[in-house]
Amino acid sequence: MRDASPLIVAIDGPSGVGKSTTSRRVARALNIPHIDTGAMYRALGLAALREEVDTHDEAALEKLAGRVNIEFVPGERARVLLNGEDITSLIRTPEVSMAASDVSTVPAVRRVLVKLQQQLGRRNGGVLEGRDIGTKVFPETRHKFFLTARPEVRARRRYDELVTKGASPSLTGVLAETIARDEQDSTRADSPLTWDETYTVVDTSDLTIDQVVAAIVERVRALC
Repeated sequence: MRDASPLIVAIDGPSGVGKSTTSRRVARALNIPHIDTGAMYRALGLAALREEVDTHDEAALEKLAGRVNIEFVPGERARVLLNGEDITSLIRTPEVSMAASDVSTVPAVRRVLVKLQQQLGRRNGGVLEGRDIGTKVFPETRHKFFLTARPEVRARRRYDELVTKGASPSLTGVLAETIARDEQDSTRADSPLTWDETYTVVDTSDLTIDQVVAAIVERVRALC
């Protein structure tokens, strides 16, 4: 490595581009932790749904963020704890996804979770995935990647994932939710989903996970 600071790899992008699988495998290849930041927002989204907190009520969400305890346990299969409860298997539903998108627009919520993400990354390095890792959480890292894919491809991936888990979604509905979340995430005032010239953009529409992982790992190693 060119310096002794922890290696931080930022992988940003919308839902359905393969961020989670790609990030886990990149982390394994580079022998550093995988930190799923989106799971933290999903945890708070789930908490809001459970407590019937309006996900558009900024004051209520700020209080909720201050009350709940969200812990992130990195690993091969990272776990997310909400007030001590392992909720890893409960935070991938369409309802929680939209709630997570809502709560992520609240600046006070983002401040709390960004601080946690920075603490984790600076401790041992890591591959962090999300929507603003390279722009807000670790803007200083040289290793920034933005994954993208055509909306219909992402919707099909999400549809197949839900079917595999036993759900009975509508492909049309999943596509509509995908587009709606893109719009919300890209236009929010605080840390919108975006990228700039410091990123390497990877369109995953017609690539295998192996190809995406290989491209990212090769790029990171070339810069180290």
